[in-house]
Amino acid sequence: MNITKTNIVSLSFSEKVSCYAQLFKLRLTSYVVVSAVFGYFIGATTINYASLFWLVIGGFFVTSCSNAFNQIFEKNSDKLMSRTQNRPLPTEKISTTEASVVGLVLGIIGVFILWFALNPLSGILGALAIFSYTVIYTPLKKVSTFSVFVGAFPGAIPPMLGWVAATGTFSLEAGILFALQFLWQFPHFWAIAWRLDNDYKSAGLKMLPFCRKNKTTSVIILVSALLLFTCSFLPEYFHIAGRLATVTLSILALLMVVPSIKLVQTQDDKFALRIMLMSYLYLISSLAILLIDKV
Repeated sequence: MNITKTNIVSLSFSEKVSCYAQLFKLRLTSYVVVSAVFGYFIGATTINYASLFWLVIGGFFVTSCSNAFNQIFEKNSDKLMSRTQNRPLPTEKISTTEASVVGLVLGIIGVFILWFALNPLSGILGALAIFSYTVIYTPLKKVSTFSVFVGAFPGAIPPMLGWVAATGTFSLEAGILFALQFLWQFPHFWAIAWRLDNDYKSAGLKMLPFCRKNKTTSVIILVSALLLFTCSFLPEYFHIAGRLATVTLSILALLMVVPSIKLVQTQDDKFALRIMLMSYLYLISSLAILLIDKV
């Protein structure tokens, strides 16, 4: 305990900022906020810059809260994985108490902002994202591979949150944005889990289908990529976007389908890496094209 206190006190300001950037998973949080902003622009008929500002702040706080509590609950697991063992909680650069207080404050303020500065539906979505990610998904990762399915729900909320923030209502269009990001997560996270299989196993996390890195799992990854591809027509069919969006979404999905086929054939980690990289391209590019081609 004394060592923990000494480490915390000895941190410089820049080191403290760096620790909180890791605690909040700043890069991931940025992707989430950008997804919400795209959802806002896709749904908006006129831009209210005050609302957009509060969406960014509220979304950042809610996501940072979720990521902080995810690391609080997985502190012991993180110690066992090479990619996470240097995070601020396992290294005791930040105490669990401090992280909990900061995370809780950010979560409350974030939901408050989304609820009162935007609309109650946005606040509800923010609260659901925190609850489902931290209370359900995070502990389920040690229990069942079903956790990936559960975790896809909070992961798909950001663009829908942006739409709801802009329109004040749920709608079919918001559901389509949710569905596309929901389906995107399976090839994305299973490709990551494939590459980090040994790390996850050492920490007792069950992320791959059937907890095995084999041909069956690679086929499931391929099926998930194909399912995303077959849903490329949805925005055009439901009059959210036009033909350009359909073609572009199809191409972006195919960029994940092709390495998925190679993964089935070879079981080579390099193709899982390509799926993962292409999934990042899909995430932002798909929302951008829906905005450009919206009807």
